Amino acid sequence: MALKWTDVQDIAIALEDAHPDVDVVNLRFTDLHRWVRELPDFQDDPNKSNEKILEAIQMAWLAERD
Repeated sequence: MALKWTDVQDIAIALEDAHPDVDVVNLRFTDLHRWVRELPDFQDDPNKSNEKILEAIQMAWLAERD
């Protein structure tokens, strides 16, 4: 399944699998952006992200940990 920036929940799950020890609360958006792009199934334009999308991914990732 190809991931796009709008697949917030699926991206959060993939990030939790790929980076289970990361401090998600104090994460830099530059790192988050890079890690999303590095996901094997990610196939969207890197320039289509913005702070709102990255924040949504971060919040979904936090929820995934609960």
